[in-house]
Amino acid sequence: MDSTIASLMFPGLFLLIFLGIPVAFSLVVVSLVSGWFAFGPMIFQQLYGSIYSASSNYVLSSIPLFILMGAILEKSGIAKNLFDAIQMWIGRLPGGLALTTIAMAAIFAAASGVVGAVEIMIGLMAIPAMRAYKYNNSLIAGTVCAGGSLGTIIPPTVIVVVYAALAQQSIGALFAAIIFPGILMLSLFATYIIVRCWLRPQDGPVSTIVDDDKPFALKIRITLKALVPPLLLMFAVLGSLLGGIASPTEAAAVGVAGAVILAIINGGITISSLTDSLSLTVRITSMILLIVAGGTMFTGIFAVNGGGEMVSAIANGLGGGTAGVILFFLAVTFLLGFVLDWTSIVLICVPIFTPVIKQLGIDPIWFATLVLITIQTSYLTPPMASSIFYLKSIAPSDITYGQMCKGVLPFIAVQLLTLAIVVLFPTMATWLPDKIVGF
Repeated sequence: MDSTIASLMFPGLFLLIFLGIPVAFSLVVVSLVSGWFAFGPMIFQQLYGSIYSASSNYVLSSIPLFILMGAILEKSGIAKNLFDAIQMWIGRLPGGLALTTIAMAAIFAAASGVVGAVEIMIGLMAIPAMRAYKYNNSLIAGTVCAGGSLGTIIPPTVIVVVYAALAQQSIGALFAAIIFPGILMLSLFATYIIVRCWLRPQDGPVSTIVDDDKPFALKIRITLKALVPPLLLMFAVLGSLLGGIASPTEAAAVGVAGAVILAIINGGITISSLTDSLSLTVRITSMILLIVAGGTMFTGIFAVNGGGEMVSAIANGLGGGTAGVILFFLAVTFLLGFVLDWTSIVLICVPIFTPVIKQLGIDPIWFATLVLITIQTSYLTPPMASSIFYLKSIAPSDITYGQMCKGVLPFIAVQLLTLAIVVLFPTMATWLPDKIVGF
């Protein structure tokens, strides 16, 4: 084993990415070149196993189903009804439209779990509404980006499926572990918006489009019609999974069936919308699984060339004991988030981190929660923030990149505060999995 080759793999990967080569192909190219030093011409046979592993992994088969569930919900009009219902109750509060955006993002993050799709869906509805009331552009940008990032930390989420498959952890346990941190983060997001708009009313003016003249009973009926369906879908997916009734793939199938039923009831499903949903599912799934295959190749070749021992040596050499190792791993995860998407980060880091974590006796569920929060934070962090690029694809031209960067900073601070709280109080992540039967 030659750790020199391993040490050059990450610089080589970043170089190819900065040259504009897609992440999946960059991973494959670096793996082929580095693997040649270990296996010679046999490298092609060795890497075939990575492709076969990614395509035949039963746990990963739940990914297209979760994506399809979110796509159907997006196309069915359920999101628009939910936005209007939430706005009816809290729209007149300072920053009410921003609060509505965050609340809706949380619900649809729980209902679909697809990062990026949640942000685009809520952004298309929330941005015009907030701009109509002259909300501060940085608050608009920060709220939409932060809302989209909740797709990482509120279950069910695709990233947990991939993480659990790589770390050989229970998907149900990881879903349970991120529930309380997700609720905490959501509460801190809402608190920030309320405090900011209370101190600076011009940033989030009170909405006047709420229909106060509607009878209370009618408001309740509208709210129940809009809110109950996605909540029932969320409980059906998580309940069947956490209760041990269904496997992850079966729970995802329950979600798809529920989404189709809700779309039919809502009258929002057509041949065209169903075709669009299936097309979107195929594109996103293909992208994710290609990165999974490339990431599996990369980490396998990295390990063969002594990368695992090199990482362990660096972590131990930094001092600080177990805390120092955790801090080092989280810092690496955060920095990788500047240039890689969450799929690549998980595929590269988890196989490298997991043996060290097991060796040190660190609770893997707690550590996984810390990594997920860190990835979510890197998702928002400029200059290469994925959330900002998603936002730029749908935002008006007068919402500038600088305003987007300024807008996400307070929400990054909230995420780091959530991370610190989970670090100081590990039971936030470990209590619920311990209490669920079977974990």
